[in-house]
Order: sequence, then structure tokens, then C-alpha cells
Amino acid sequence: MPFSNNRNSRDDKSKRPGKSSTRFSTANGHKKYRDRNTSDTEKRFQRKSSDYREDNVESGRSSDSDRQWTHKNSERKSFSSGQKPSSYGAKKNSFSNHKPYDPSKKRRERTDVRPKQSNWEPENEGLIRLNRYIANAGICSRRKADELIQAGVITVNDNVVTELGVKVDPAKDDIRYNGERLKREKMIYVLLNKPKDYITTTDDPQERRTVMQLVSKASKERIYPVGRLDRNTTGLLLLTNDGNLAEKLSHPRNNVVKLYNVELNKNLTQGDFNKITFGLELEDGLVKPDTVSYVQGGSKREIGIQIHSGKNRIVRRIFEHLGYDVIKLDRVVYANLTKKDLPRGRWRYLEEKEIIQLKHFIK
Repeated sequence: MPFSNNRNSRDDKSKRPGKSSTRFSTANGHKKYRDRNTSDTEKRFQRKSSDYREDNVESGRSSDSDRQWTHKNSERKSFSSGQKPSSYGAKKNSFSNHKPYDPSKKRRERTDVRPKQSNWEPENEGLIRLNRYIANAGICSRRKADELIQAGVITVNDNVVTELGVKVDPAKDDIRYNGERLKREKMIYVLLNKPKDYITTTDDPQERRTVMQLVSKASKERIYPVGRLDRNTTGLLLLTNDGNLAEKLSHPRNNVVKLYNVELNKNLTQGDFNKITFGLELEDGLVKPDTVSYVQGGSKREIGIQIHSGKNRIVRRIFEHLGYDVIKLDRVVYANLTKKDLPRGRWRYLEEKEIIQLKHFIK
């Protein structure tokens, strides 16, 4: 028979096998295909498996694999004959007994669901510590209030309280100090543009002028300054009787931003400017300002520095460390508060939106 190049030629009855098999002839002339990819180990395993199956059949035993193989073959035969096997298409955990959905039937409520536990206790809503209430009444600080409680001069609903940590309800409880009823103060927030030669304190033993003299008419309640400014430092100073806000503004972890305008005795060199920008190592640690810049339209003696550190006299010590004398130091921004429309030596109440922004500013 002539050789044909056409693989699909009808004359060529023997189709070419794929790359993974080889055609060879047996002794009786039948053509078989051997898989090239079959290893010798697999061939030996197949021969052993067939021998094992024949031995089991002769002895009347059958292994699990044989039973499974027989079961699958029986299903395959029944399916080929047109009869659908009973286990065909079956899945584990099938819902063969599941009833169809009936929309008219009410859904059964679960009774094993436990209610969520909540740590909120309605009866404790609005309660505050007794020492805080005394401090808010303008009597003294919280620490002094603890001393008054231990001394037994504080009564709650005609009962003497000497234990620390007691909570009271300002709207219901009757709190008295030496027989006089204490009323909770109204929260007052005063912003002062501090002038020079005033001490930031509530009382000075040397009888020097204090910032309290400048805000004496601002409130009948007892207010006190938040933080401090040096005697020769001018600018923004907040005074309030809100102890929580004052504590948060004063704590270093809250990083309250303060912006100062500094006037030096001589021009600040570029080298010293870079040193301040990258940070200086002072006697109490490394200090790195947030931003440093020359004042626009001014000389190189006028510097703007933004810093959040609360260390004592930190701005003056930065420039004194490099050999400069600070002639003027003015705080122009404190948190989100500015000196806009507030002349030197004057004060004003904070607006409601400023108070809200200030409280949200400190988390």
C-alpha cells in the first residue's frame, strides 16, 4: 500500500498514536499501545494489584477497593443502559427530605439566642466623682477636695462621706461643705492676650501683677490658666474652670500645637536655622520643632516657630543654646485659637463652635 501523507486518509486504517504511546505488535499479530510515561514501578504495582485481586477471588474474599470498583462499574453499566442509578448525582448531607418553602407558614423564632451583654448601666448615667463635683463648684482643686472628704466636712444627702471615689448625681444629690450647699459651676472659657510683665499664676506671694487681675471681671466662678507663659512672654492664654479640658490641653501626649513669633538680637544664620530644623540636643533631651521659618516681610531676626513640646521655656532655650538672645516672644496660635480681633491685654469668651472644636481637637 502506498504511503499517504494525509493522516485522515481512509486508506491508512492505522492512526498514528500520540507522543505518549508507542505501537508494537504482539505474537498473535494484535496491535497494542504502550504508555511511554508509565514507569517501571507503576507497572510492577499494577501487576501486583491484579495478582492480589485474582488471589482474593480464588479464595472467596474481596477487598474494600474491589467492592467499590464493582459498585462503580455496576452503576456505569446501568446508566449506559438508560436506567439512572439511585446514587447518581447524590451528595453528602442532601436535603431529599426537605419540605418546600411555604410562605403562609410563620417562621419559628429561635429560643436559644442569648441577649447581648452590655456593660452600660442606666443607673450610673450622669454620675461623677465627688471630688470633681467639689472642684467644679469652685471650692478647691480635686486633690484638696480629697483632703476635705477625708476630713469629714463633706455631706451627701445629710450623710457624712469620708471614702474616696464616691460618685454623686449632680441633678439629684444634695452636696454640702460645712453645712453650705454646693452648686455646680457653669463652665467658663476665657481667652486672654497676655501683655508683658504679668505672672501666669492665680496667686503670687511677692504681690506681683498676675493674669488673674486682667480677667477679674470675666466670671464669678473660679477660673485658672491652662499652662503658663513667662513674665516677658506675650500672647494667647486660655483660662477656664473645665478641669478635664485643662488637663488634656496641658498633657504632653496630646501634642497641642503652639505657634510663636520670635525676635532675636541678631540675624539667624542659615547653619543655625538648619540645626533647629533637624533638632537640638538640650540638657533635658532632643527637641525638634514642627516647622521653622523666617517671618515673611521681616528681617532674619524674626523667626516663626511651631512646636508642640510643653517643656518649660523651651523656645527661649532653643535659641539661647545657639548663642542668641530672645528680645520678644509672642504666642500667636494655641491649639485652634488665634489672636484675631483681640488686642493686647484684652480678653473674650470662647464661642460655642470654638469650644466644640477645642474638645474635638483633643481626643
